[in-house]
Order: sequence, then C-alpha cells, then structure tokens
Amino acid sequence: MPKEIPGIHHVTAIAGEPQQNIEFYADFLGLRLVKLTVNYDDPETYHLYYGDEDGHPGTILTFFPWPGAPGGRKGAGQVTTTSFSIPRDSVRYWVERLGKHEVAFTGPVDRFDEQLISFSDPDGLNLELVAHAGEIRRGWGRGSVPREHAIRGFFGVTLSEEGYEKTSSLLTETMGFKLTKQEGNRFRYAARSGGPGATVDLLCQPDARPGVVSVGTVHHVAWRTPDDGQQKMWREELVEAGLNVTPVIDRKYFHSIYFREPGGVLFEIATDPPGFAIDERKEELGTRLMLPPQFESFREHLVQVLPRVKLPKMA
Repeated sequence: MPKEIPGIHHVTAIAGEPQQNIEFYADFLGLRLVKLTVNYDDPETYHLYYGDEDGHPGTILTFFPWPGAPGGRKGAGQVTTTSFSIPRDSVRYWVERLGKHEVAFTGPVDRFDEQLISFSDPDGLNLELVAHAGEIRRGWGRGSVPREHAIRGFFGVTLSEEGYEKTSSLLTETMGFKLTKQEGNRFRYAARSGGPGATVDLLCQPDARPGVVSVGTVHHVAWRTPDDGQQKMWREELVEAGLNVTPVIDRKYFHSIYFREPGGVLFEIATDPPGFAIDERKEELGTRLMLPPQFESFREHLVQVLPRVKLPKMA
C-alpha cells in the first residue's frame, strides 16, 4: 500500500500560565481537554491536549505551559497561524461570542473560498476560525459551545517562510501535497484530497525576521500517518532526501519522528494509533493527571511541583 499523509495530526504551542490556557481553550473555545499529562522531555512541565470528543487526529492542539517565560517572536521559520474549522453557518455565533467575551478580532473576511475570523489567545498565539462548506466532522458536544457551532478540528496552518520554493518542493515532491491556490504571497497546498484538516498555506515573507519560540508561538506541526509501517517508510524517504530525522520516539498516544523542513519549521510525522483512550476510558479523558510508566514513581514529586489547575466541567 502506498504511504500517505492524510493531513494534520496535531499542533503544539507554548503557553504561559496553564490555568489561563485551560480557561481559554476549554471554557471559551469549547474544546475538550482530552489529556492532562507532562512533557516527556521535561516532566516538571505540563502537556495539555485539546480536541474533539475522542481526541481524533486532526483536532488536537497541545501546549507546553511555561509560566513566567518571556513572549516569543513570530517570524520566518515558524507556524504563525493555526486555523480551526467551524460550520459555514456558525460565523455569526462566533462573532457574537468573541464580542461578548471581549476577545479582540478581525473579520469576517473572505480568503479563497472561505470566510474567516482572526484573533489571538491570551498569550498572543495567532488563531483563525474558518467557515468551510465541506466540514462534516462532529464537534465536542458537552463543552461550553453548542454542538452545532462547535469547532470541528483544524482547517490548516500557515507557515511563514523567507522563501517558499524549497519548502514547496518538500511538500509536493516528497510528502504528496498539491498546490491548489495562490493569492499574492500566499500559496495553498493540500494533503491528499484536501479539505478541512489537510491544508497548509505558505506565506513568502523575505523581509521577515526569524521567529523565536517561546510563549505565544507554535513549537511544531505534526502530520498524520496511518501506522508504524508507513511512518518507517516516511523516515527512510526523508533521510534519502537529505533531511536529518530523529529515530522513532514513543509518545504513548502516538509514535513520532521529527525533522526541520528547509525553511526551519519543525515538522513531525505522528501515527494515528494508539490514541488517547489507551490509558483512560473515553468518558474520563482529561479528568486527571496521566503519567507514562517511566514517571509513575515520581508522581508525588510532580504533583507538588506542577501548578495546581482547575479542570473544565462537562455539560
């Protein structure tokens, strides 16, 4: 079977205070907190996962909260905008919700075939809500937003690049994306058949300063692969293409390889399985601190050093 990348698996960003992050993404945006765990490379830091009811790949936005850290700088070599997908008829609902909660926004405006609303989270992370006619996924129905207006998952991501040609070549000649649209310095690529969750825009910004990863910026974007066998094939092909690729890393809920694309953005290719129900029942996702086996003996210490947080309630 030929290997494929169906679209985005997850996006990981840096936050400031974890409680503020939970209140914005769960209480305001209405996403489900599907996993409360720690950064496996820095276990005294939380790793927060938000998504739909089951935490399907293509819906997961994750954060490493760094309380007290300085703000980052958005720029070249970064994912500079993360775009969520909403139903076509939910634009008015979200305009009213943003206004009611005093979240500054711009739009709605048209881009290509979609309407979108732009705003930032409390740490300055750039976000968009994109209304798309082809959206058929179900949102989280027990959160703070009615299911009919709930965020469905990702629409896509925007990469800011000093020059776009080498990144474009990687996407199209190696990773199977297709150039579908262009407007000014924005080039749109689609994985597989395109649509919500399978879109990446390249912004060619030769005068942009390099980005600096810290609070309010994206750390990496992960692309989906269906299984371990296809991930192995991707790793071999990427190495043949001259990229430095990590060995496969077990992240418990998925397996990962990492590499930097030619413009400097950190890419990951992550497997769809095993998923977030491997250590919690679906009904209990995100309701308690989950640790991988290697950190269970340090649970008491971690509970003491990690900031106390109040978890969202389900309707």
